[in-house]
Amino acid sequence: MASPKQKQEMTRSNRIVVTSIVGIIANIVLAVFKVMVGTLANSIAIVLDGVNNISDALSSVVTIIGTKLAGRAPDKKHPLGYGRIEYLTSMVIAVIVLYAGITSMIESIKKLIHPDDTTYSTLTFAVICVAVVVKLLLGWYVKKVGKEVKSDALIGSGEDATLDAVVSVATMAAAIGYRFFHIRLEAVVGIIIAFLIIKAGLDLLKEAVSNMLGNRIESSFSREIKETIKSVNGVSGAYDLVLNNYGPDSYIGSCHIEVKDTMSAFEIEKIEREIVEKVAEKHRIILTGISIYAKNTKDDEAAQLEKEIRKMVTAHEYCKGMHGFYLNKEKKYIRFDVVIEYSAKPSTEAVGTALWQEVQKAYPDYQVLFQIDADISD
Repeated sequence: MASPKQKQEMTRSNRIVVTSIVGIIANIVLAVFKVMVGTLANSIAIVLDGVNNISDALSSVVTIIGTKLAGRAPDKKHPLGYGRIEYLTSMVIAVIVLYAGITSMIESIKKLIHPDDTTYSTLTFAVICVAVVVKLLLGWYVKKVGKEVKSDALIGSGEDATLDAVVSVATMAAAIGYRFFHIRLEAVVGIIIAFLIIKAGLDLLKEAVSNMLGNRIESSFSREIKETIKSVNGVSGAYDLVLNNYGPDSYIGSCHIEVKDTMSAFEIEKIEREIVEKVAEKHRIILTGISIYAKNTKDDEAAQLEKEIRKMVTAHEYCKGMHGFYLNKEKKYIRFDVVIEYSAKPSTEAVGTALWQEVQKAYPDYQVLFQIDADISD
């Protein structure tokens, strides 16, 4: 019997497949009519518009294949599943779009150098008008589903469909210009179409590569997760949230929590279990590691020292926060973590060194040790 998570993944997969099939049917029908009408009218712009629809249909086929492969169950070789295949799917789609754009550009340049006469009929205009409406509706629908199921491939296809509607409008403008004003814009519009297709392919490729490298967690998402963690009774702070992505909407992560220094190991374990359950239920994230910062509640001198140093540290322009404060009176050292922005000038290390020197100078009786945490999440 499938688990709730597996059922949810199956539902997501089915929605992506159904949406892609709708896209395939719509694009094939449009491609057939456009290529036929474009050939009869001797219009390179309409033919290229049809070729673009064929590439869109092929992209949807790739999306279906990628979704099915990504939905395979984890195994010994890939214990975290095959979700990242969807990112490879996006890269393949990007390459297909780029190829269509480059070939379209070559054909359009040929037509610009050696133009042919074109003949536009009422049927030509009717096909283009229908294509605009269909593509606008298809783009809205595919992008909407893509956002709901967090599928970059669908979102990309939806944006591409909307762009196709713009391309069809440009094609119509060229047809009107030639029929009523005898202005040859066919090849020029073809070049513009090719340029837009190439740009769309490059944007898709850039997004796919970015996902493969690992994107920063969205600020609102990371804050929601930390709020969920802090909602557990006994947790006074959540820091250093790290999420590793293994496919759209599939995360494994870790974090630090701050608890009172008077808590027993049993009490802390109870808190950790509750956090894991809450985060998994609400955000579908598996937290595999929860580390502890013990918040001082018994030593007034340590509390005052922490307050003074926090004020000093957070006064720096590029310092985003401080946590994990620890004072050891016997060995005479102070330890804490600092988050410094990646954009720090002249560098993160330079800002950290200046900050350390300032704190060390203010408290010469102690050895100041601090860790510069990576600015991974807000």
